[in-house]
Amino acid sequence: MERAPCQPAAAPGPLAAFARFVLCGGGLGVLAGAAVAALAALLPWALANALVTVATTALGTVLHARFTFGAGHRPDLRQHLQSAGSAAGAYAATSLAVLALHLLRDAPGLLTEQAVYLTASALAGLARFTVLRLFVFRPAPASAPAVTAPQARPSTATRAPEHPTAYLAAA
Repeated sequence: MERAPCQPAAAPGPLAAFARFVLCGGGLGVLAGAAVAALAALLPWALANALVTVATTALGTVLHARFTFGAGHRPDLRQHLQSAGSAAGAYAATSLAVLALHLLRDAPGLLTEQAVYLTASALAGLARFTVLRLFVFRPAPASAPAVTAPQARPSTATRAPEHPTAYLAAA
């Protein structure tokens, strides 16, 4: 019995991709929180957070390529760098939101701070999903023809016979 060649599954639609994005990101967020807490017992917190952030961003990029956006392959270096850039942008946005809160209010309560942080995280997550879907893991158009090597065309010009005696036979 012959096996069909392995073909990547079709990319999921935007709602399915978003649900997968939230599932992967949320799952990694929970794991990251536990990992930072464990590593912080051995290392300074900032270093533990940086190491876990790098590791979860790399793992998240692989999960997003294969599962969330159905790219059908491992992410390449360009995709890893673009994904890391979008994660850095999200980190900056949430940090700026909390910093702005502290500039506007001397001592905001924990609930206010968490509301600002989570709102900024949600908006940054939406922006990151959009960037990843439209630019980093852009699905191929459904009607795109397969790329093949150009075929050599036969020449329409008349060619001279290869053997000199063929000229005599043709005359």
